[in-house]
Amino acid sequence: MFRYLFLCCLLLVAAPAVFAQQYLLPNEERIFSFDTRNGKKVMLAKDKGDAYIIYRFGTAGKIEFEFPGKTKDSWKQLKYAFWLRGGGPQNEGIDLNYVSFSNKGYTYVIYDTYRAVGELQRVGIKVIDNATKKETDIPGNLKSRKGNIIDLRENTLIEKGDELFD
Repeated sequence: MFRYLFLCCLLLVAAPAVFAQQYLLPNEERIFSFDTRNGKKVMLAKDKGDAYIIYRFGTAGKIEFEFPGKTKDSWKQLKYAFWLRGGGPQNEGIDLNYVSFSNKGYTYVIYDTYRAVGELQRVGIKVIDNATKKETDIPGNLKSRKGNIIDLRENTLIEKGDELFD
């Protein structure tokens, strides 16, 4: 009886880990990730051999949205844009970084921004309805941020954009 009870408890504890979807596969490395303030997960990852780049969004247990797919042309479907002005608060220094893509009438923008005046840092996702131009901002939790999209500045595989979303 004890053995049966132990096995049941073990299954209850292990089941979520076994059945939860992975945001980072064994052949991938994290570029940038964070949790949103409403408890969702955001992951921007790439294949270790640069075969693809991929965006994932969802709950801890379920990926709700993945884009574009695990293909080499995925690098051409995302755009990286940035604006850097150094000089600290006296020069109103900024470091704005965006990864964007469009899918089914919406533009998705992952942002990681810093403004020297007020030491203001923001991370999150903007979803823009391309027809109405209505923006929905999904702020992220700065303390959960891992990785850095600034590394994409030197990456020659990703498309470079010039649109700033602030």
